[in-house]
Amino acid sequence: MTPPLASFAILRRTLSYLRPHRLSLATALAQVLALGALELAKPWPLKIVIDSVLGGAPVPPALAVGLSQGALLIGACAVLVLIAVLAGVITVVNLRTTTAIGQRMVSDVRADLYGHLQRLSPGFHSRREVGDLLYRVTADTFAIQTLAANCFVPVLSATVLLIGMAAVMFRLDAGLTLVALIVCPALMLAIRLLDTPIASAAARVRREESAVYAVVQRAMSSVRLIQAFTREDEEHRSFMTRSEESLAAGLKLYTWQTVYSGVVAVLMAVGTAAVLWVGARHVMDGTLSLGSLVVFVAYLAALYAPVNSVVQTWGMVRGALAGLGRVFEILDVKRDLPDGPHVLAKEKAHGEVAWDGVGFEYVSGRPVLRDVTLRVPAGFRVAIVGPTGAGKSTLMAMLLRFADPHKGRVTIGGADVRDFKVRSLRQQIALVLQPPVVLPMSVAENIALGRPGASREEIVAAATVADIHESVIRWPQGYDTPVGEQGLTLSEGEKQRITIARAVLKDAPILILDEPTSSVDAETERAIMDGLGRLAAGRTTFIIAHRLSTVRRCDLIVYLKDGVIAEQGTLEELLERDGLFAAMYRLQTRREKLPRLVSS
Repeated sequence: MTPPLASFAILRRTLSYLRPHRLSLATALAQVLALGALELAKPWPLKIVIDSVLGGAPVPPALAVGLSQGALLIGACAVLVLIAVLAGVITVVNLRTTTAIGQRMVSDVRADLYGHLQRLSPGFHSRREVGDLLYRVTADTFAIQTLAANCFVPVLSATVLLIGMAAVMFRLDAGLTLVALIVCPALMLAIRLLDTPIASAAARVRREESAVYAVVQRAMSSVRLIQAFTREDEEHRSFMTRSEESLAAGLKLYTWQTVYSGVVAVLMAVGTAAVLWVGARHVMDGTLSLGSLVVFVAYLAALYAPVNSVVQTWGMVRGALAGLGRVFEILDVKRDLPDGPHVLAKEKAHGEVAWDGVGFEYVSGRPVLRDVTLRVPAGFRVAIVGPTGAGKSTLMAMLLRFADPHKGRVTIGGADVRDFKVRSLRQQIALVLQPPVVLPMSVAENIALGRPGASREEIVAAATVADIHESVIRWPQGYDTPVGEQGLTLSEGEKQRITIARAVLKDAPILILDEPTSSVDAETERAIMDGLGRLAAGRTTFIIAHRLSTVRRCDLIVYLKDGVIAEQGTLEELLERDGLFAAMYRLQTRREKLPRLVSS
């Protein structure tokens, strides 16, 4: 549930998104004022018909121009139609204006939320469900339009009408006006009593709907795994459970909103009945004309309408507050990898790369890296090897600033990477991930991800280096062939080579290869390593390797174990030392020499 103070804070922050659209808001208010004037004018033709045409009362001085009763009746009816037409036109224009304001506010808050999510660290995203974040970006952000359309604009409209009509009603009959307004304290009490359950139900609806998104996203992104292990029925049951919980939460909120609407309707009926009783007594004792009572009752309906509109939509407003609370919760997450003040120039990125006493832990008390010190001269090719979980990928994550060390520092050209703007740092580093990541777009667009403006010739040249060009030109649409979600239309080797082509095209001074040939056969591996050898010339290159055949051409080999550098040196030095690396190398060499058994 959103606490009351938090609700006011959310409303204040929402106003900051409304401020850039104040000109459109002023236009909407002018339209509301025009509607208010028409609402004030609407009962008067009816009063003239009842009092002057039917009741024989004197015609108002402003209309005493010799009109016959028939002409007066026709004129009153024509004015009623004209008022209705004008009110209808202004209502349509006002609805379009307020909807446009709400949609632009949605666009603004979505831009802020999406941009903020893009800049939060991988550590944050590893702790969050993608489906939940997706729901916040798509559904929760839409709540700001609901709030604008059902809170700000209606409240302003109701205030304008309330002031105008109350003033006219007081002039007609002050006592009746006080009777009409006596329901307002009762409405405030109803809001106060029912606010807590409605707010709680609205917040639960958002959480449960978000959970449904999370289940669907997880299942769709793992459909191969689910089918391979025949988990379809279990996943279906999981989805149905979440769906039913979401629907139950929605039903509970709808029930509370219905109860609330019923209470409001009863209070409005009590107010109307009280006005009719007192007004009828005034007509009977001659202190009020029948036409004036009709005007008063019409004003009462018009007075109650905006009040009723605001209070009836309170449940919707509560739901919007819950949604915006979830949006602002993410926007309030501080970036744990703040930008440095400087831009990393390409020339600077050709300098020495060093880790000085670096320590890091994902979970407190469980260090992944411990006092790692490593200096890599510019242009060196470095292999990072070691058992799974030794900290190889984490060491590279420090360089990319996917995470910052808890102890020590990482430097490029002698400067701490935290002194650079994150964007400029990563622009100087090309990365090949494992497993390979491709997006649902064309092959050419995937290769050009790091350089969107690259020409087709440059894309083809990069694909040739990665040994994927010959395969691509045989596909039906060549480089325009669309890649399915998560690259399901490609083999693992094809995906790997596309990501290598992407790194080739980026042409960055620093290159990180995370097991670049793990998904290809020996012949393709040799071709790729030849291409990478040409790519690595003049660049500082780091190769995270499990297949030790990829380290033979490296200038330096670093063996990590349990978060520390156990050994480092050239291939010849480490083999001569006959330590941990030599044992791993011999074992890997024996495996590579074993004949491969292929079964069909």
